[in-house]
Amino acid sequence: MKKSKILLGTIFVAIIGFMAIAADHIDAPATKGTTADVTDFYAFQAEDTNNLVFVANVQGLLSPTATATASFDGNVMIEFNIDTDNDNFENLVIQAIPKNGKMHFFGPYEPATTGLNSTVFEGATKSEVAITAYGTEAVIATNEGMKFFAGPRDDPFFMDFAQYGAILAGNASGFNNPGSDTFAGSNVLSIVVEVPKSMIGGSGTINTWVEAKRKQ
Repeated sequence: MKKSKILLGTIFVAIIGFMAIAADHIDAPATKGTTADVTDFYAFQAEDTNNLVFVANVQGLLSPTATATASFDGNVMIEFNIDTDNDNFENLVIQAIPKNGKMHFFGPYEPATTGLNSTVFEGATKSEVAITAYGTEAVIATNEGMKFFAGPRDDPFFMDFAQYGAILAGNASGFNNPGSDTFAGSNVLSIVVEVPKSMIGGSGTINTWVEAKRKQ
Protein backbone atom coordinates (compact mmCIF):
# COMPACT_ATOMS: atom_id res chain seq x y z
CA MET A 1 0.00 0.00 0.00
CA LYS A 2 1.30 3.45 -0.94
CA LYS A 3 0.05 6.53 0.88
CA SER A 4 0.42 10.26 0.26
CA LYS A 5 -1.12 13.58 1.20
CA ILE A 6 -1.94 16.26 -1.33
CA LEU A 7 -3.85 19.52 -1.42
CA LEU A 8 -6.79 20.56 -3.56
CA GLY A 9 -8.26 23.84 -4.74
CA THR A 10 -6.60 27.21 -4.38
CA ILE A 11 -4.11 25.96 -1.82
CA PHE A 12 -2.91 23.36 -4.31
CA VAL A 13 -2.66 25.89 -7.11
CA ALA A 14 -0.07 27.76 -5.05
CA ILE A 15 2.31 24.83 -5.34
CA ILE A 16 1.94 23.82 -8.98
CA GLY A 17 4.36 21.06 -9.80
CA PHE A 18 4.12 19.41 -6.39
CA MET A 19 4.05 15.66 -6.74
CA ALA A 20 3.38 13.05 -4.08
CA ILE A 21 5.33 9.85 -4.62
CA ALA A 22 5.62 6.49 -2.91
CA ALA A 23 7.67 3.60 -4.27
CA ASP A 24 9.06 0.20 -3.40
CA HIS A 25 10.11 -1.62 -6.60
CA ILE A 26 9.72 -5.29 -5.64
CA ASP A 27 10.76 -4.91 -2.02
CA ALA A 28 7.33 -5.60 -0.46
CA PRO A 29 7.59 -9.21 0.78
CA ALA A 30 3.95 -10.17 0.24
CA THR A 31 3.91 -9.09 -3.41
CA LYS A 32 7.55 -9.23 -4.50
CA GLY A 33 7.82 -10.57 -8.02
CA THR A 34 4.06 -10.96 -8.45
CA THR A 35 1.53 -9.26 -10.71
CA ALA A 36 0.17 -7.46 -7.62
CA ASP A 37 3.41 -5.56 -6.89
CA VAL A 38 2.83 -1.79 -6.89
CA THR A 39 6.12 -0.15 -7.81
CA ASP A 40 5.02 3.49 -7.58
CA PHE A 41 2.08 5.71 -6.74
CA TYR A 42 1.88 9.29 -8.00
CA ALA A 43 -0.76 11.93 -7.25
CA PHE A 44 -0.48 15.41 -8.73
CA GLN A 45 -2.36 18.31 -10.22
CA ALA A 46 -3.18 17.90 -13.90
CA GLU A 47 -2.32 20.32 -16.69
CA ASP A 48 -5.96 21.33 -16.31
CA THR A 49 -5.70 22.74 -12.79
CA ASN A 50 -9.31 21.76 -12.09
CA ASN A 51 -8.27 18.11 -12.16
CA LEU A 52 -6.07 15.70 -10.22
CA VAL A 53 -4.16 12.75 -11.66
CA PHE A 54 -3.64 9.41 -9.90
CA VAL A 55 -1.09 6.95 -11.28
CA ALA A 56 -0.43 3.39 -10.09
CA ASN A 57 2.48 1.49 -11.64
CA VAL A 58 2.73 -2.27 -11.22
CA GLN A 59 5.06 -5.10 -12.25
CA GLY A 60 8.25 -3.09 -12.24
CA LEU A 61 11.72 -3.75 -13.71
CA LEU A 62 10.29 -5.16 -16.95
CA SER A 63 12.83 -5.43 -19.75
CA PRO A 64 11.66 -4.41 -23.25
CA THR A 65 11.41 -8.10 -24.16
CA ALA A 66 9.39 -8.93 -21.05
CA THR A 67 7.19 -5.86 -21.57
CA ALA A 68 6.00 -7.15 -24.93
CA THR A 69 4.38 -10.16 -23.25
CA ALA A 70 3.47 -8.63 -19.87
CA SER A 71 -0.19 -8.13 -19.02
CA PHE A 72 -2.38 -6.93 -16.19
CA ASP A 73 -3.66 -9.72 -13.97
CA GLY A 74 -7.42 -10.20 -14.23
CA ASN A 75 -7.49 -11.36 -10.62
CA VAL A 76 -5.85 -8.18 -9.28
CA MET A 77 -7.85 -5.03 -8.66
CA ILE A 78 -6.06 -1.72 -8.25
CA GLU A 79 -7.88 0.60 -5.84
CA PHE A 80 -7.18 4.32 -5.49
CA ASN A 81 -8.32 5.39 -2.01
CA ILE A 82 -9.21 8.99 -1.13
CA ASP A 83 -9.67 10.23 2.44
CA THR A 84 -11.38 13.63 2.50
CA ASP A 85 -11.87 14.12 6.25
CA ASN A 86 -8.40 13.18 7.55
CA ASP A 87 -9.53 10.14 9.56
CA ASN A 88 -7.26 7.80 7.54
CA PHE A 89 -10.21 5.83 6.15
CA GLU A 90 -11.22 6.05 2.52
CA ASN A 91 -14.29 8.17 1.81
CA LEU A 92 -14.06 7.56 -1.92
CA VAL A 93 -12.51 4.88 -4.10
CA ILE A 94 -11.71 4.44 -7.76
CA GLN A 95 -11.27 0.80 -8.72
CA ALA A 96 -9.54 -0.56 -11.82
CA ILE A 97 -10.02 -4.15 -13.03
CA PRO A 98 -8.60 -5.61 -16.27
CA LYS A 99 -10.76 -7.86 -18.42
CA ASN A 100 -10.83 -8.85 -22.09
CA GLY A 101 -8.20 -6.35 -23.21
CA LYS A 102 -9.73 -3.41 -21.39
CA MET A 103 -9.26 -1.74 -18.03
CA HIS A 104 -12.63 -1.25 -16.35
CA PHE A 105 -13.02 1.57 -13.83
CA PHE A 106 -15.63 2.08 -11.11
CA GLY A 107 -16.04 5.39 -9.28
CA PRO A 108 -15.18 7.58 -7.65
CA TYR A 109 -17.79 6.40 -5.15
CA GLU A 110 -18.25 5.96 -1.42
CA PRO A 111 -17.47 2.33 -0.53
CA ALA A 112 -19.82 0.28 1.63
CA THR A 113 -16.83 -1.20 3.47
CA THR A 114 -13.35 0.18 4.06
CA GLY A 115 -10.00 -1.52 4.41
CA LEU A 116 -8.81 -4.68 2.72
CA ASN A 117 -12.20 -6.33 2.14
CA SER A 118 -13.38 -4.26 -0.80
CA THR A 119 -16.23 -5.04 -3.14
CA VAL A 120 -17.20 -3.44 -6.44
CA PHE A 121 -20.38 -1.36 -6.46
CA GLU A 122 -22.13 -2.04 -9.74
CA GLY A 123 -24.12 1.18 -9.35
CA ALA A 124 -20.96 3.32 -9.48
CA THR A 125 -19.94 5.28 -12.55
CA LYS A 126 -18.46 2.79 -15.00
CA SER A 127 -15.71 3.67 -17.45
CA GLU A 128 -13.32 1.68 -19.58
CA VAL A 129 -10.29 2.08 -21.80
CA ALA A 130 -8.61 -0.34 -24.18
CA ILE A 131 -5.26 -1.44 -22.77
CA THR A 132 -2.51 0.10 -24.88
CA ALA A 133 -0.21 -2.46 -26.48
CA TYR A 134 3.55 -2.13 -26.06
CA GLY A 135 5.15 0.09 -28.68
CA THR A 136 1.89 1.63 -29.89
CA GLU A 137 0.33 5.06 -29.49
CA ALA A 138 -1.37 5.62 -26.13
CA VAL A 139 -5.10 4.95 -26.03
CA ILE A 140 -6.94 7.44 -23.80
CA ALA A 141 -10.65 7.26 -22.96
CA THR A 142 -12.90 9.92 -21.43
CA ASN A 143 -16.11 9.72 -19.44
CA GLU A 144 -17.96 12.33 -17.37
CA GLY A 145 -14.98 14.66 -17.30
CA MET A 146 -12.51 11.91 -16.36
CA LYS A 147 -9.65 10.52 -18.46
CA PHE A 148 -8.22 6.99 -18.37
CA PHE A 149 -5.14 5.12 -19.57
CA ALA A 150 -3.75 1.63 -18.98
CA GLY A 151 -0.68 0.07 -20.51
CA PRO A 152 3.12 -0.22 -20.48
CA ARG A 153 5.31 2.81 -19.89
CA ASP A 154 8.96 3.57 -19.24
CA ASP A 155 9.59 3.51 -15.50
CA PRO A 156 9.55 7.21 -14.47
CA PHE A 157 11.06 6.71 -11.02
CA PHE A 158 14.64 8.02 -10.80
CA MET A 159 17.05 6.45 -8.34
CA ASP A 160 20.83 6.17 -8.35
CA PHE A 161 21.28 3.00 -6.31
CA ALA A 162 25.05 2.84 -6.74
CA GLN A 163 25.45 6.32 -5.26
CA TYR A 164 22.91 5.48 -2.57
CA GLY A 165 25.04 2.50 -1.57
CA ALA A 166 28.15 4.68 -1.51
CA ILE A 167 26.41 7.15 0.81
CA LEU A 168 25.34 4.38 3.18
CA ALA A 169 28.88 3.01 3.20
CA GLY A 170 30.30 6.44 4.08
CA ASN A 171 32.12 6.75 0.75
CA ALA A 172 30.04 9.66 -0.54
CA SER A 173 28.43 12.67 1.10
CA GLY A 174 25.48 13.05 -1.25
CA PHE A 175 23.95 12.35 -4.64
CA ASN A 176 25.44 13.56 -7.91
CA ASN A 177 23.57 15.88 -10.26
CA PRO A 178 22.11 14.36 -12.36
CA GLY A 179 23.42 10.98 -11.24
CA SER A 180 22.81 7.62 -12.89
CA ASP A 181 19.25 6.35 -13.45
CA THR A 182 19.22 2.78 -12.19
CA PHE A 183 15.78 2.13 -13.75
CA ALA A 184 16.67 3.47 -17.20
CA GLY A 185 15.51 1.05 -19.88
CA SER A 186 13.06 -0.79 -17.64
CA ASN A 187 9.29 -0.55 -17.85
CA VAL A 188 6.14 -0.79 -15.75
CA LEU A 189 2.45 -1.38 -16.40
CA SER A 190 0.68 1.87 -15.63
CA ILE A 191 -2.91 2.79 -14.69
CA VAL A 192 -3.75 6.48 -14.93
CA VAL A 193 -6.93 8.28 -13.89
CA GLU A 194 -7.51 12.03 -14.24
CA VAL A 195 -10.45 13.21 -12.13
CA PRO A 196 -12.13 16.62 -11.70
CA LYS A 197 -11.53 17.99 -8.21
CA SER A 198 -15.27 18.61 -7.96
CA MET A 199 -15.78 14.83 -7.84
CA ILE A 200 -13.59 14.44 -4.76
CA GLY A 201 -14.25 17.55 -2.71
CA GLY A 202 -13.02 20.50 -4.72
CA SER A 203 -10.76 22.14 -2.09
CA GLY A 204 -8.84 21.43 1.11
CA THR A 205 -6.55 18.52 1.91
CA ILE A 206 -6.93 14.85 1.05
CA ASN A 207 -5.00 11.73 1.93
CA THR A 208 -4.64 9.26 -0.89
CA TRP A 209 -3.16 5.78 -1.25
CA VAL A 210 -3.32 2.86 -3.63
CA GLU A 211 -3.75 -0.85 -2.98
CA ALA A 212 -3.49 -3.98 -5.10
CA LYS A 213 -6.12 -6.52 -4.07
CA ARG A 214 -6.07 -10.08 -5.36
CA LYS A 215 -9.37 -11.88 -5.89
CA GLN A 216 -9.91 -14.58 -3.26
